[in-house]
Amino acid sequence: MRRASQKLINYQWIAALLLVSVGGCAAPESGSDTTAASEPAWEPPPGEAIVHHTGGFAKTLCSAIFITGLDPADAAANVGGFTAPFEHRAAVQDIDIDPDNERVTLTLASGLSRTAGRYGSQGCITHALGDQPLYFEPSAVEPQLPDPSTTPWPMGDVLSEKPYPREIDMDKVARAIEVAMGADGKPLGMVVTHRGRIIGEAYGEGVDMHTPFESWSMGKSLTGTLMGVLIHQGTYQLWQPAPIPEWQGDARKDIRIGDIMRMSSGIRIRAPQDPDYDPELGYPDHLYLYTGDNAFAWAASRPQEWQPNTIGRYRNSDPVLTNYLIRLAVDGRGEDYHAFPQRNLFDKLGIQHLVMETDPHGNFLTQGYEFGSARDWARLGNLYLQDGVWEDERLLPEGYVDYAFETAPAWIADGRPIYGGGFLWKDLGFPIDYDYAAFAGAGGQYTIIVPARELVVVRLGKYTGAGPGRENLNAALELLLAAFPRVAF
Repeated sequence: MRRASQKLINYQWIAALLLVSVGGCAAPESGSDTTAASEPAWEPPPGEAIVHHTGGFAKTLCSAIFITGLDPADAAANVGGFTAPFEHRAAVQDIDIDPDNERVTLTLASGLSRTAGRYGSQGCITHALGDQPLYFEPSAVEPQLPDPSTTPWPMGDVLSEKPYPREIDMDKVARAIEVAMGADGKPLGMVVTHRGRIIGEAYGEGVDMHTPFESWSMGKSLTGTLMGVLIHQGTYQLWQPAPIPEWQGDARKDIRIGDIMRMSSGIRIRAPQDPDYDPELGYPDHLYLYTGDNAFAWAASRPQEWQPNTIGRYRNSDPVLTNYLIRLAVDGRGEDYHAFPQRNLFDKLGIQHLVMETDPHGNFLTQGYEFGSARDWARLGNLYLQDGVWEDERLLPEGYVDYAFETAPAWIADGRPIYGGGFLWKDLGFPIDYDYAAFAGAGGQYTIIVPARELVVVRLGKYTGAGPGRENLNAALELLLAAFPRVAF
């Protein structure tokens, strides 16, 4: 039986409060405006923008309430600003939260409604327009791991009680954590590891080391990691042409997997980060790859704009295409696609709280729709710090971490040497003088890997705190770099 609707009190006041500037991980403007004159005019994805925004808002609330456990009003005011822009949330006239069935339904003045619900291990999914049923059968994928409460880190939660090395300035570490968790940045979680060991951590009110937080484009790096697992297993080769079925009859068949994972495929979509982006032209593909019915089909249908490995662009088409390749491989092997990440990566690392969400067809949308705990992101960061090896088992192919840390040639040629391979950022403007790479997501979500200090730093927070949160993180990083000795390579 459906429980009476839970309404958000004083929603119009909340909507007004949301008209604030928030940060993200958008790429800076390009040094090149190269276009392909032979290409037909770009046509926007189908549907009205406000309908897509409202679908994104329904999914945002569903995940925040039923995965992270936030208060509905807090969630509406502070999280998920990417696919549910704050300035459009006031268009919603009615919000129906059904805790029994874990559903959120939003209704516009026109009477049109968008619904998102939580489904097993696939997290929250936005229903197709008209509240259509899903096109796949959701499943529950349980970790095959020992009880974390009695298992030592990193496979469990129990931390070592051994004294920290004398060369670590723990006062600076404590101060760094305090600074990073400054309330003005609306932080949710912070974890610092040194040589794989947790040196410091802290959490916001009402959340803890197990809470999955919105992580946004850090999921792109997770997508690249899963592809790395498949490459190590021999299913794919990094530099082979991508075997996407829709491409085999035209020039796109020559685009290599390694180019796609450098955001250098040359596939044409429109993204807000594009230097020539004009919002008046229509709803961008970059967002439609979250809010449309079938992300894989849309990405695979997009034409080629540039030759691969020539122009770097921050576009969701490339991680979506990588996820499509992962599904093709796993389905082709006759395995459970939705269990593949847990069985082939998460169980290996001790990860028990990372949720990868899908579209209505069950396609993983980990270009940004994933929720992970701070400790789980620290585990993934340490996999890179350890050259893709975990407890003496190689999970990523030899040389893959070097590829991920290498600045992508197409981004160098385009005048923006800021992106690497496997969807890792190479330069985010942090006050780090040494070689580093990072997973990064909109709203101030970061996993930073600094080999010269053997450090992994994870910072997660609410979307609207991104600006002050970034300033606090910069100050914390300066303290952390001074707290640890530099490694001699």
